[in-house]
Amino acid sequence: MTSPAAAPSVEPRVRRFGRLNLEVRQSIPRWQHALYVILSIVAGIAISAAILLVAGVNLGGMYEEFILLTFFDRLGLSSVLIESSPLILVGLSAAMAFRVNYWNIGIEGQFFWGAIGATFISIYDIGPPGLRLYIMFALACAGGFGWALVPAFLKVRLNVNEVISTLLFSYIAFQVVLNQVYGPWQDPHERFPHSIKFDPVEQLPKIGWEKVHLGLFVGVALVAVMWWLVERSRFGAYARLVGSNARMALAAGVPVALIVFLSAGLSGALSGAAGFVMAAGQEFRLTATMAAGYAFSGIVIAFLARNHPLGVLVVAILIGGLYTAGQSIKGFYGVPEALVQLLQAVIVLCVAASQFFVSYRLRLARE
Repeated sequence: MTSPAAAPSVEPRVRRFGRLNLEVRQSIPRWQHALYVILSIVAGIAISAAILLVAGVNLGGMYEEFILLTFFDRLGLSSVLIESSPLILVGLSAAMAFRVNYWNIGIEGQFFWGAIGATFISIYDIGPPGLRLYIMFALACAGGFGWALVPAFLKVRLNVNEVISTLLFSYIAFQVVLNQVYGPWQDPHERFPHSIKFDPVEQLPKIGWEKVHLGLFVGVALVAVMWWLVERSRFGAYARLVGSNARMALAAGVPVALIVFLSAGLSGALSGAAGFVMAAGQEFRLTATMAAGYAFSGIVIAFLARNHPLGVLVVAILIGGLYTAGQSIKGFYGVPEALVQLLQAVIVLCVAASQFFVSYRLRLARE
C-alpha cells in the first residue's frame, strides 16, 4: 500500500507592523525646531519636579517662586542677567573655536589669564584712572589670546591634540593663580586666598538696575561683533569652509592653518574678556575659584546654540536663569548642592537630546 501524502505543514501567520527607520533631516522649519526645544525643557522640568518630589520637597508654589520670580521679577531677572554676563562670553569663546573643529577645552585657563591681566593693572595702578578699565579689558583679552596661541601652535605645526594641550594649560593657569593669591598678591588685611579689592574706578559701573553692571553690554556688544565676523566677513566664510571640510578648503586655497590659529586665539581672547567681566564686575578681585565650571558651561552653551553668536546670547541667558533658580532652590528648601547640580544636568541633557529630533526623523516603514 502506498502511504498517504504527508499533509502540508501550516506555518503560523505572523503580522508585521513595520520597522522604524532613522532618516537624516535635510532641513527643518524654525517653528518645529523651537517646538522640540520647548518640549525638551518641559520634559526636563517635569523630571526635575519628580526628583524633588521624591526628595521630599513640597512642590506647592514652585512655579511661582522659581519660574515667575526668576524670569518675570525685577530682582530675579537682574540676578539672571548678572549670572549671564560671563556665560555669554565663554559661550562665544567655545563657539568660535568649535566652528573650525578646534576643541578648546582650556576655557578656564584663558579665563584665569584674563582675570590675572585685569588684576595686574589694578594692583600696580597702571594708566590714568579714567582709562584704567579699558586697559584692564585690553590686557585681559591679550592674556587669554596669548595663552590660547600656544596649544594652537602645537596643533597646526605639530598636530598635538588640542583637547589634551588646552586642558593641561588650564591646570598651569590655575597653579599660577594659586601662587599669586597665596603669595605676592594676597590681601594683607584679610589673609584669605584672594587679591586686594579693586578700587572703585577699576570696577564695572552699575547701569541702575539692581546690581546689573556694564559687563552685560560688553557681552552683547561682542555678540554683535562676532555675528558680523562669522556672517558677513571673509574670515567667517573661510571658517565655515574649514569647519565643514578642511581638506577641501585647503585645496580651494584657504589658509587653513592660519584660520584655525586665529580662531583659537579669538576664542582665548573672548575667554579672557569673561575673566575681566567676572573680576571687575562681580568678584572685584582675583580668586582661585572664580573660573570654576565655566569651561563646561561654555561648551554646553555653544553646543545648544549650534555655534551661532545670536543663539549663544539666548542660551546663555537661559542657562543663567537655570543657575539662578538652582541657587534659589538650595537657599529656600535647603537641598544639597549635589541635588541642585543633578537637576541642572537633567534639564541640560533634555535640551541637548532635542538636537537628535532636530537632526533626525523616525519614520515607520510598513512591510
